[in-house]
Amino acid sequence: MFLIDSHCHLDQLNYNLLHKDIEDMLRKSNENYVKKFLTVSTSINNFYNIKKLFDNYNFIFYSCGIHPLHCQKEINILNQLKPLSINPRVIALGETGLDYYYSPETKKIQQYFFRKHIRIAIQLNKPIIVHTRNSINDTIQILKEENAEKCGGILHSFTENDKIAFKLLDLGFYISLSGIVTFKNSIELQNTLKKIPLKNLLIETDCPYLSPIPHRGKENQPAYLLDIAKYICLIKKIHLEEFAEIIKNNFYTLFKF
Repeated sequence: MFLIDSHCHLDQLNYNLLHKDIEDMLRKSNENYVKKFLTVSTSINNFYNIKKLFDNYNFIFYSCGIHPLHCQKEINILNQLKPLSINPRVIALGETGLDYYYSPETKKIQQYFFRKHIRIAIQLNKPIIVHTRNSINDTIQILKEENAEKCGGILHSFTENDKIAFKLLDLGFYISLSGIVTFKNSIELQNTLKKIPLKNLLIETDCPYLSPIPHRGKENQPAYLLDIAKYICLIKKIHLEEFAEIIKNNFYTLFKF
């Protein structure tokens, strides 16, 4: 049995205090059955750093993309997105999407970048990783307008209701659940999880953010994916080994392994 962290930021982990080095982080992950990783870039410059750190680890895959909050400062290097994404280690575009919570004044440029990511993803036949915050209606509208079902993808760290979930499933997207699903106040999300078919689920840590129960207040890490998986298994009434196999197959299907 092994687990795949479908959305993490391995380059942002604390390698000074919490982990001796990358190998130490991987050892802890392996002890909790986490053996493959999709480390997600949030900017072009961030992507270069990810490549530098992890090119020697063939079980760590990359995405290439520009987070909606980084659009303005990378407008002049957006043209690098497609050539960088051709790299075979890049299995997805993103994370892209819309964030009106922190930066509502940049809606227009966020939407432009989001559309650009989708179009390149379709051209390269690679899925997209979507971030949305206070913007779900515009997010779904753009996915529809840009025919994003042609590339498919993930709505990462999903926190929406069941109606939104099924709109995404209708577009052929996967729902990825983070540690938020374990929080005591995530009752609506937990009820939504009960309705989402297992064949449409992925799991993620989004580390170093969003540590699950019982690690809240600590920096998140890939090893904590096991806690998320166990919690989902309780809600879905499924054995961990069976769940891990389903999640692996979902990941391999989406990312064309």
